[in-house]
Amino acid sequence: MGHTNTSLPDSVREDALVEAGEDAIRLTRELIRRDSTNHGTGVGDERAAAEFAAEALGAAGLSPVVLESADRRANVVVRVPGTDPDADALLVHGHLDVVPADAHDWTFPPFAGEIADCPVTGAPSLWGRGAVDMKNTIGMVTAVVRYWSKLGLRPRRDIVLAFVADEEDSAAYGADYLVRGHADLFEGCTVAIGEGGGHTVHAESVGGDVRRLYPIGSAERGSAWLTLRSYGTAGHGSRPPRDNAVGALAAAVSRIDQHRWPLHLTPVTRAAIDAIAEALEVGRTSGDLDSNEAVDALVAKFGTAAPLVSATVRNSTAPTMLSAGYKVNVVPSEATAGVDGRVLPGAEEQFVETMDALTGDRVEWEYAHSSPPVAAPVDSAAFEALRAAVLAHDPEGLVVPVCLGGGTDAKVFARLGIDCYGFSPLRMPAGVDYPSLLHGVDERVPLEGLRFGVRVLDSFLRA
Repeated sequence: MGHTNTSLPDSVREDALVEAGEDAIRLTRELIRRDSTNHGTGVGDERAAAEFAAEALGAAGLSPVVLESADRRANVVVRVPGTDPDADALLVHGHLDVVPADAHDWTFPPFAGEIADCPVTGAPSLWGRGAVDMKNTIGMVTAVVRYWSKLGLRPRRDIVLAFVADEEDSAAYGADYLVRGHADLFEGCTVAIGEGGGHTVHAESVGGDVRRLYPIGSAERGSAWLTLRSYGTAGHGSRPPRDNAVGALAAAVSRIDQHRWPLHLTPVTRAAIDAIAEALEVGRTSGDLDSNEAVDALVAKFGTAAPLVSATVRNSTAPTMLSAGYKVNVVPSEATAGVDGRVLPGAEEQFVETMDALTGDRVEWEYAHSSPPVAAPVDSAAFEALRAAVLAHDPEGLVVPVCLGGGTDAKVFARLGIDCYGFSPLRMPAGVDYPSLLHGVDERVPLEGLRFGVRVLDSFLRA
């Protein structure tokens, strides 16, 4: 990519950055048009999107590799060389796969990549599955690298780009495959950024001013997808046995559904509550963090910022599946259920003990899939660099650390000893419910949001 060119006039850099923003729009649009739906249970196809991303990176003078973990399950990895060989490397990861979309429910075909105004804000937006989760990030990052190539710029440290398959299911064909079989590609990486933060959250302060918050994912709850199973005596429905498997399972599922998990505030969530309360001028008392009720009451005062912390002050379990029997007058010998559990850092033992108690003697439980909770420091140089990059382009913004309620590939890359942060910067207009766009109908991203993200990523990646 050549050597860093420090003699470029500001006007040249600015013109090239403007073009990089338009490039990000084009790249994201083309990625959306390459259907990479992940149907789960090993059924998916990221190959076309991976090949397009690799070609776009190759045009920047890089040599990306496309690695298939199975037929059509493709990953793209490339290292962008930095100027300081002694600096730790940075990993930037994003996923190429998307969740399914039913075209009948959408205003525009979900894989057409249409540009049209947002019905809520009127802002010109790019519509399509993956527009915010997360082909937008891959488009922005790729546009930044192509901008560097055009001007002969290089980052200070090596940057490893990993655009992966299968994040929307188990990561077995994507990040997990790369970490297990190609860990050498991430040599020297100590910090990573991926999805899970960086977008604008508009929240009203006590004084009535609207503040722009930018959450940065600094922790994630672990995933605990459970299978519950009960056994009993099979027989005729007119002569029900006393050890009915369905009844035992139903009772356990009801206990799980009604259970009120105790408060468990991690350092990241405490920092998030403190930062949001200060930003919104919400008064605090000494007892605000002492109980479920007190914390819920405090968080409710955060208004539109409440979802940034409300799901991560405790573990959670949500019954999601039930299966038993084959005929209404036949008592089955077995019944099963599925439960989606989420576990906070430091609350793993509590989760296991509670599930043992809630299921009781008649019901067994096991992990159908699990991934550990992860956390990265919020007092680190990396977090401060992320904050600085946002504030450089929105000086009135307020950056807050958050724990993510769901999961990302950070759980996998953290196994390599990498501190992982959620950072996919987007300037979002007021009135847009960003979380509802993730996996939602009519997923869309404002064009100005992509242009803003390119500038923030350029600032951070070259820091």
